[in-house]
Amino acid sequence: MNLRQPNANEATGTVNRSRSVSPVSGICTRCMDGCKGSCESWLSSFRGREVLYAGPFGEITAGADKNYPIDYSHLNIQGYAAGAKGLPEGTEINSDNAIFTSVNTETEYGWDRKVRMRIPIFTGALGSTEIARANWEHVAIGAAISGITCVCGENVCGVDPDLVLDNKGKVQRSPEMDRRIEIYKKFAEGYGEMLVQLNVEDSRIGTAEYVSSKHNLETIELKWGQGAKSIGGEVKVPSLERALELKKRGYLVLPDPTFPMNANAYKSGAIKEFERHSRLGFITKESFLEHTDRLREIGFKRITVKTGAYSAVELAMAIRFSSEAKIDLLTIDGASGGTGMSPWPMMNEWGIPTFYLEALVYDFCERLKQKGKRIPNIAMAGGFSDETSIFKAIAMGSPYIKAVCMGRGLMIPAMVGKHIGKWVKDGDLPKTVSKYGTRIEEIFVSYEELKQRYGERLKEIPTGAIGVYTYTQKIKTGLQQLMAGSRNFALTTISRKDIMALTEEAAKVSGIPYIMDAYKEEALEILLD
Repeated sequence: MNLRQPNANEATGTVNRSRSVSPVSGICTRCMDGCKGSCESWLSSFRGREVLYAGPFGEITAGADKNYPIDYSHLNIQGYAAGAKGLPEGTEINSDNAIFTSVNTETEYGWDRKVRMRIPIFTGALGSTEIARANWEHVAIGAAISGITCVCGENVCGVDPDLVLDNKGKVQRSPEMDRRIEIYKKFAEGYGEMLVQLNVEDSRIGTAEYVSSKHNLETIELKWGQGAKSIGGEVKVPSLERALELKKRGYLVLPDPTFPMNANAYKSGAIKEFERHSRLGFITKESFLEHTDRLREIGFKRITVKTGAYSAVELAMAIRFSSEAKIDLLTIDGASGGTGMSPWPMMNEWGIPTFYLEALVYDFCERLKQKGKRIPNIAMAGGFSDETSIFKAIAMGSPYIKAVCMGRGLMIPAMVGKHIGKWVKDGDLPKTVSKYGTRIEEIFVSYEELKQRYGERLKEIPTGAIGVYTYTQKIKTGLQQLMAGSRNFALTTISRKDIMALTEEAAKVSGIPYIMDAYKEEALEILLD
């Protein structure tokens, strides 16, 4: 099985010259002296480390294209011709009441103080990358009006150009963080919330203390890692001055801008940009419990954790430590994906893919439950984009999985909506959009609904946010239809019995019954009675 073509990919702007390529190395079968390009080996020969990253930075999101042996497409959803679970108590079960629009897609998470969401999805972390900053208003307002949680990622304070630190090196003022929180709160309606992530760098400069004291945020998220990379947050830095500033703030900046040879290389044009990296974290049970205690002392009512596609050992640590610390939501991110600044080789070749990771999650949760331990609410992340995979993830991890975190899946409608607004303003609509109309109210199917909800305030909602809302309503309707077909009228009634494995290998990995075995005994009992 050819899982991935190495040495050339659109993400890195590279291609093979030859039509015949060695499947192991990705090198053309005839590698010619004098070739004018442009595979990764060729480009790396003179651009070096730049080729590790998908580009152009700040303009794209990137998702690995490695074809894993098993994924959620290897599951199908069961359909039934009788029954209805999850209808409001006292509701008569009949064809008039059990219609798909009656399906309740709301979910909640939290140890004691629950947070409700209208749909079981929330945004991936939009942190210090340029594409996150540029699209924050669209994603955050879109999440708020959709009634879902929005996650502000790591390093936002640390890279804020206008950051002011006190004499102890702690955040005194961060206009960029202020902007992000205020934008979300402006349209928050009691569903969902805003989370701010903390990594090693954030903890050092006091980001938690700042967002608690100035903005009274109730929840903070500890960042262990993500599905795209395990080496901490990264961004590209376009100028020598900016690189020196971030270096002075304590970040790891490569190539080191303080070295004269690198400064000269930048000035001569050889180095086009620098990279700002975060440090690796080191998790121990004692330090984790101490950290969560300290965050509660600061004033946070809820603490969440985001972990990545690490080994089974780290997964066990995340679940067990979160249980002991009474973590309100544990988000587990499988390989691969990203919001624009992850090393391309790492995205493809490290970590446990989401399907396999969730299989481990369910196994570990069951084992811990048998020991009498309470399991924290869990969300899965890593490649989700539509209602079918959302249903399958919730079913496969039932009853522990409460929601799905969507990174690129929710950034796309924000970017699409944003540009539709620009195209309308400039009179430059592409035919793919203009066939639906030339005005905002014609193009967005949800425009009139939002106009009725917000009236004159609709002028404050950017078109990217309208895109996010429109997209989430498609997710909601699609999920309602799938749930009604499986006779689940509330998310809490979805179970592992509502899905089946299409291959024996998928059944072995997930523990979900193979399609030819699912409900076999019940069927034979009816048939042979």
